[in-house]
Formats: sequence, C-alpha cells, structure tokens
Amino acid sequence: MSNTPHEGVREPYRAQLTWERDYARAAVFADLAACLAGTGLAYLIRFGGIIDFSQTPQSSRPYLFFTLGLPLVWIAAVALNRGYEHRFLGGGSEEFRRVLNAAVRLTALVAVASYATKAEFARSYLLVAFPMATLLTLVGRAVARARLHRMRRAGECQHRVLVVGAGESAASLVRIARRDPTAGWNVVGVCLDRAPGMHSSERPDRAGFDLAGVPIVGTSDTLVEAIRRTRASAVAISPQIDGERLRRALWALEGSDVDVLVSSAITDVTGPRIHLRPVAGLPLLHIEEPELSGARRLMKGMLDRSLALTGVLVTLPLFAALVLAIRLTSKGPAFFRQTRVGMSGREFTMFKFRSMYVDAEARLKELRTSNEGQGLLFKMRDDPRVTGVGKFLRKWSLDELPQLFNVLNGTMSLVGPRPPLPSEVAQYETDVHRRLMVKPGLTGLWQISGRSDLDWEESVRLDLRYVENWSLAMDLIILWRTVFAVLKREGAY
Repeated sequence: MSNTPHEGVREPYRAQLTWERDYARAAVFADLAACLAGTGLAYLIRFGGIIDFSQTPQSSRPYLFFTLGLPLVWIAAVALNRGYEHRFLGGGSEEFRRVLNAAVRLTALVAVASYATKAEFARSYLLVAFPMATLLTLVGRAVARARLHRMRRAGECQHRVLVVGAGESAASLVRIARRDPTAGWNVVGVCLDRAPGMHSSERPDRAGFDLAGVPIVGTSDTLVEAIRRTRASAVAISPQIDGERLRRALWALEGSDVDVLVSSAITDVTGPRIHLRPVAGLPLLHIEEPELSGARRLMKGMLDRSLALTGVLVTLPLFAALVLAIRLTSKGPAFFRQTRVGMSGREFTMFKFRSMYVDAEARLKELRTSNEGQGLLFKMRDDPRVTGVGKFLRKWSLDELPQLFNVLNGTMSLVGPRPPLPSEVAQYETDVHRRLMVKPGLTGLWQISGRSDLDWEESVRLDLRYVENWSLAMDLIILWRTVFAVLKREGAY
C-alpha cells in the first residue's frame, strides 16, 4: 500500500450507499411534516377554524407565517446539529439526542429573538408548537428506525463491512458484527494484520481461528485492493493493529466515503462516558466512571414513579379482570410473591401475577433434567407447571404488571437488569456482581433483545452494558422498544 495520502480509494469507486441517501432524505421530509403538524395544531388551538389566507384576521397573520415558516427553520436547526448524518441515523440514542438538542436550542433562540425585538407571541401557541413538533419528530424517527430494522433483518439496507485485525481480534469483530442484525453490518471479508510469528510467505487464508465463513481477502498491506474487490462501504479495525498501518490506512481512504471504525479495547463502554483527551500530542480515551448517583439518578427515580403510577391507574380495570381470571381457573392466590435481590444486594419481595400452579416450586426438582436454559437460569418452553391463563399472561408479559408496585415502593426501576434470585446471586462470579449496582428493572436490554431466548452469558453482557452506560435517553428508548418486543412475543414463555 502506498505511503502517500494521495493514492488510495478514489473515483470511480465511491462507498456512499443509495439507501443511506434515501433514508436521510426521508428523515428530512418526515421532520418537516412533523413540525408542520405541530405548528398547525398550535395555530388551530390558539385561533380555531381552518387556515385560510383570505379570511385570516390581521392579528393572527404573524402566527400563520410563523406556522408555515418554522418547519424550514426546524430542518435547518436539526441539520446544524448534524441530525441527518448517516452515521447517526438508524441506531443508538445519538440520533434522538441531536434532535432534542436542536429543539432546545431553537426554542431558546426564538425566546431570545422575541425578547430582543419585543415581539409578543401567545404562550399557549408556543407551549403547543415546540413540544408537539419535538414529540412528533421523535416518533417519526422511531417509526422510520423500526421499519429500517425490519428491512435489515430481511437482509436489506446493509453496510458492506471489511474487518481488519490480527487473528482472534478479527474473529471477535466478526462475531460482534453478526450478533445484532439490526445494526446492518454485512461482513464481506477480513484483512489480517501479520501477527507475531507469521512470516510474510505464510498464506493468510490458513487461519487458526473461526471467522464464521467470512473469507480472508488479504492483509492490511493490501487494504485498498481488498476494498475495491469487496465493494466495502465501511472498514472495522481491531485495536491491536499497528499504529503506523492504521495511519496509512486512513490516508488511503481519504475522499472515498468509506467509514473507518476503530474498535476500542474497552468493551461495552459507550456514549458520554468516553471522551478524547490529548496528552503530549497523543489522543487518549478518557473513560468517565458510570454515574450511579446525583441529579440524574434523582430524575430517573421521579420518572419511574410517575410513569408507574400512571400505568397502575390506567390498567386498574385490566388488573381486576386478570385477578378474576386467575382465581376462577386455578386454586391459589392471584398474586405471586418471590424474594429477589435488588440494588447493593438488598433482598426484596417482587410481585407478579401467578402464572403457575401453587405446587410449582415443589415440582421444580423433578424438572431439572428438562432444563433448556444455560448458566444459572431455568428455562422450559412447555413447562407443565404453567396454567392455561398463565401461558396467556406470559405470552403478552402481563404477569409482570404487578411489578409496577415494586417501582412505586422504590425496590425496582422501570428499566434495569433482570431481578435475580438469591440462589443465583450466591453463584455469581466477581464481575457479575456489578449487575447489583443499580435497581433491577421491569424491562431492560435483555427484554428487548430476546428475553428467554438469550443464553446466560448474553443476558449478563446486556445487563452489565446497561449498568456501564445507563442514561435517561437510553431508558426512554428501551421503554419504547419494549412495546414492540411485547407485541412480537419473541422469547416469551
């Protein structure tokens, strides 16, 4: 590979994908429509009637122009906050955070401008226009993302990814890329970095590690040729690659629209905890400690209790119907109480609707040989201890509704790790105890990622990832995705 930054992947090769441009264009039109709907609703609430230029009163004309003009300003504000860049679209919370930042900054700008110009806008109009525009924009983005994820599961809208790394680190990147199909990573090849002990004459296709069928298309020295041959749109580089090779790879890819992603050696730490910190001219990653206390924790508690109280009040008729159905179809109480372990290892009583016969615990020992789970969890798809009504409750996750009372009494959160049994905690390895640093949740990353279909290691990994990176934005995204996970009923048994 050339050592100069002027030779590399250039025209006619371009990696920009058509579906990315279409998706970004669709996001612009969706945001425009969302803002127009929000401002239009605010105008109708403030003045009533149908918008008509010929019959619009003189006093409301400024609001009409504002209603029609704000969507264009809205699009500009989101664009200035880089809310349409393809790297932020379709995954993660950064897309939503940039929309929220744009909304807050635009609201502040309008407030300052109206004060400076002494323009008086009706508060009822502004209090409807901006919140509704923001809410509808976020909903539109979420709906578009859900559709994108469905297409990715079907093999469409994929990034063609070329993995570059040494030995097992490259194989690990391949496994991570294939773990979640909604990420849209289609690994089309692997370029091996020469590992210690590998001679230049040794064939790179004779690897002693599992690449899950992904072909080896060269080494880091032939990266440019490999990109041209595989038509890759992104290059994922393991952290073990030599710094000089990485620098030359970046030079070669300038102007190609090929995304370059370098894997961090610190796994499952993402988002606002990671910052670049230059030291003596060397860019280093500064890793913040997970924020487990303070104002954000207080806000999380307030959000938990307010949403849980709302949920209890809204579902009271459903509560009554389910209690009646359970009591009429099997002997025993309607509610099931079980000791679980919460934050800091404190035990508490967790509430659920009873979905099993009353002798379920006594029959567990005889069913151990039929356990379909791994690790410390007992799982069985056709568990004979589950009642007829219980199967319905589990299918739709209704058996977990009483946990709203645990959220109200502060022993659980709406979002968090799965609440473990004391017998499970007694067998935890050292690292797994980090799950107990936050309150267990009614839902979590495990709930939206397969629930009972997950193995033990994957369940632990997701819980630890939540503990390391939790935020209010993440909680809201998980709550939103939980709705779709329940409707799909995957892993519910």
